[in-house]
Amino acid sequence: MFSFNMFDHPIPRAFQNRFSTQYRCYSVSMLAGPNDRSDVEKGGKIIMPPSALDQLSRLNITYPMLFKLTNKNSDRMTHCGVLEFVADEGICYLPHWMMQNLLLEEGGLVQVESVNLMVATYSKFQPQSPDFLDITNPKAVLENALRNFACLTTGDVIAINYNEKIYELRVMETKPDKAVSIIECDMNVDFDAPLGYKEPERRTQHSEELTEEEGDSSTYAEMDMGFRAFTGSGNRLDGKKKGIEPSPAPIDPSDIRRGIPNYEYKTGRITFIRNSRPLPKKIDDEEAANRFIAFSGEGQSLRKKGRKP
Repeated sequence: MFSFNMFDHPIPRAFQNRFSTQYRCYSVSMLAGPNDRSDVEKGGKIIMPPSALDQLSRLNITYPMLFKLTNKNSDRMTHCGVLEFVADEGICYLPHWMMQNLLLEEGGLVQVESVNLMVATYSKFQPQSPDFLDITNPKAVLENALRNFACLTTGDVIAINYNEKIYELRVMETKPDKAVSIIECDMNVDFDAPLGYKEPERRTQHSEELTEEEGDSSTYAEMDMGFRAFTGSGNRLDGKKKGIEPSPAPIDPSDIRRGIPNYEYKTGRITFIRNSRPLPKKIDDEEAANRFIAFSGEGQSLRKKGRKP
């Protein structure tokens, strides 16, 4: 008797549960249908054909479904989740930023494989434009945008939409692996300096003091210095203007009138001085006794009291 069992060794379980196939990829704008699918562009998930769901349901895969996308022509790869299974057979639809990372054109071939990723604990992003600094709370905006993503890959440039404006961020680092899952995770987020950002130059205190001391005389002239003698111009009887230019004496710092500093100033407190009435001055008893008061003396009478006529 001959045995017709050609496979003496069983197929490993890891290969039985693996999904791997190739699709023609297109951007979401090419998706046919009356409904607007702009929500796909705001996240990191793709749309696959129904046959993929049928094949995945027969495999004992781990949920949530995560996939590795590879462009074999350019040796670029990224990771993503799946949003729906409504694409035409042999076609998958990707967000535009994902096609840019993979260097794919419309109708290009992409390899799709099912993978298991570790849960993210840390990620670092670098905005690709200084305009990202205009956002008041960037961490809250990024946290809200990452709800539409399933995973992150180090080196990818993701796109988020905020206030009808697209912001691109490069994934600089992810922990504990270069590709991580961000579904139901507690992840710490950090930001690197935006691309093209220049810190403003800070002037040292020493240079500021030198600038104040070496100020021009025009700066002092703008201040209230009071009366200065011989600062006007003269007139000649012959009508000539030669030698009538004023030659004022050099400015003495003691001539400059400066304001009275507020010695009661406290850091972090702003005081608004109004036109208030001055408080009445308290008068001591001695000053009150010596102070002149009109009609406060005693009078004298010519008629003596107690004398009978």
